[in-house]
Amino acid sequence: MRRLILLRHAKSARPPGVADADRPLAPEGRQAAPRMGAYLRDEGLFPDLALVSSSRRTRETWDLAGAPLGDVEVRFDPRIYEAPAERLLTVLRETEPEVQALLMVGHNPGFEDLARRLVGHGDRSAQADLAKSFPTSAVAVIDFAVEAWDRVAFRGGRLDRLVTPKSLGAGEDD
Repeated sequence: MRRLILLRHAKSARPPGVADADRPLAPEGRQAAPRMGAYLRDEGLFPDLALVSSSRRTRETWDLAGAPLGDVEVRFDPRIYEAPAERLLTVLRETEPEVQALLMVGHNPGFEDLARRLVGHGDRSAQADLAKSFPTSAVAVIDFAVEAWDRVAFRGGRLDRLVTPKSLGAGEDD
């Protein structure tokens, strides 16, 4: 069994003259990211490895969301930045077999598309929510009945849950 935790970066600012990859988190994002990390900790959703896009907003999201999770190996991977679902699938398939739980921090539209395409079954309410949107700071937990990451395929996952700051009582969903 493999568990994938997808975390979309927290809400970011759009300062004039700043390149997209260098955009920082907005104040709302700085509040939501640690809340999502605390949720992961409280639910026992501890990753063995975190793969994080190289953009500033994803790195800042990881710094804040990852803090409650303790000592997690993290790798910053530029291939995740602005990646389509197919490239994201390639990245996760390269994960070492000893990693049971993988957390990825990245961007839409790639993360939303990846999550939708990976899910073949699971929580119906969460699937309906995912069909609508994958907002900033959202967490999707998808389980795969496979022995190694290179066996993960589209429609092969079970959506365990989709959690957003709004569903936890915060107001960041966009």
